[in-house]
Amino acid sequence: MEHFDLALVDWSRAQFALTALYHWIFVPITLGTSFIIAIMETIYVKTGQEIWKRITKFWMTLFGINFAIGVATGIILEFEFGTNWSNYSWFVGDIFGAPLAIEGIMAFFMESTFIAIMFFGWDKVSKGFHLTSSWLVAIGSNLSALWILVANAWMQNPVGMEFNPDTARNEMVDFWQILFSPTAVNKFLHVITSAYTYSALFVIGISAWYLIKNKNLALAKRSMVVASTFGLITSLFMVMTGDESAREVFKVQPMKFAAMEGLYYGETNAPLVAIGVFEKAPTPENPKAKEWAAKIEIPNLLSYMAALDPNAFVPGIHDMVHGNKEQGIVSYYDRIARGKTAIQALADYKTAKKTNDQNKASSSLVTFKENYKDFGYGYYDDPHDLIPNVPLTFYSFHTMVGLGTLFVLIFILTLIYSVKDKITNKRWLLYTALWSIPLGFLAQEAGWMVAEFGRQPWVVQDYMPTLTAVSNIDHTSVIITVLLFTITFTVLLIAEIKIMLKQINGFNDGGH
Repeated sequence: MEHFDLALVDWSRAQFALTALYHWIFVPITLGTSFIIAIMETIYVKTGQEIWKRITKFWMTLFGINFAIGVATGIILEFEFGTNWSNYSWFVGDIFGAPLAIEGIMAFFMESTFIAIMFFGWDKVSKGFHLTSSWLVAIGSNLSALWILVANAWMQNPVGMEFNPDTARNEMVDFWQILFSPTAVNKFLHVITSAYTYSALFVIGISAWYLIKNKNLALAKRSMVVASTFGLITSLFMVMTGDESAREVFKVQPMKFAAMEGLYYGETNAPLVAIGVFEKAPTPENPKAKEWAAKIEIPNLLSYMAALDPNAFVPGIHDMVHGNKEQGIVSYYDRIARGKTAIQALADYKTAKKTNDQNKASSSLVTFKENYKDFGYGYYDDPHDLIPNVPLTFYSFHTMVGLGTLFVLIFILTLIYSVKDKITNKRWLLYTALWSIPLGFLAQEAGWMVAEFGRQPWVVQDYMPTLTAVSNIDHTSVIITVLLFTITFTVLLIAEIKIMLKQINGFNDGGH
């Protein structure tokens, strides 16, 4: 491997991860709460009951607090592409920048325009126009998520592009293929339904706190019915889209899939590890190390989930590193060799162009195109450097799945007892609902850890490793910004929580 400043890579990744982590505290709450607010205002307009107007305004205030800080952290994330990841921006900016530009021009302007009417237009516009504005804010905020998730999905499964050897940049050739790739569709649907689930937990949890304190019962009971219904429907869709997303990962990111399931050696009739604890992961020096201290398996289920066939072969980490001729899997050793061939051919092409050697340029370009699909592998010498952190990916995935199952159960029980008007007597359920707020955040972050840690070392799958994507800057400056961002974001988070708690404690639903 040629020399890279690994400290710069690690600190740049830490900076982006820190910003993304804080950003995602606020975003999922706004994505789902915007629809819950629109539903509540619709009930107010239909019934004319003032209590629903007060309820809508209350949740709208909490939405606004999260929206403001979410926008601030999101803008910083986009700046970091230029400051810390300029090589990435150059290599794929023609593609990655397009959906982000659409997000800024169309979706963000849409939600920012109508959010002013939503907050300040209660007595200035008609009920119908105000309600329309609320729905447009919800739609706009989710359209913002669409374009950002399309960009992220393209990094996981780069399609609709062509490499220009003269500029050393990937260029978009099919926008619709990028927008409607199965990876993009599944990622968008799974992420927004998981955000809706978290938003419902947020509303239910705060409502549960009111019931525990025996205050604002009208708001709490009504909000619980709306949120648990919304949460149950969206969480079931979340399970369905998560299942489909996992199948898509199996197709386009088999190494990530193997890491998610802790599968080191491929199997037919592969069992699913429902619960497992790693003992010692196999290494090149000790490939037969015992992998599990304990595990509970469900026979054949992993094969069925991956390919809808209980007899299907699911490749493991060893199969991809060393290859599997029977299954037609090319080893990482061979892909590294092809990648190095592509890198050298590109260099030869550029040299031949400078010296006006057309024959050499043509032959080098042919060689490059034949090997370009493995281009990124050429930056590595050891195939084991291409394996993500397996325990971290495995535990994150199973944490996400386990908590998602718990949330579905919470929604079912909350809805049943709310409809029967017995929710105030179920103290254990109220405390569970209250603690589901931080658990919901944990599940959200675990999902993103699967998506991002699981695809390492790639910033663009198979084409650009993370270590080649960073800007050529002193890593000391990145360390300083990480420390400053940590302080700033933590202060913002503390302030946001204090403001929300003040709003929650100070609200009075009028005793209805």
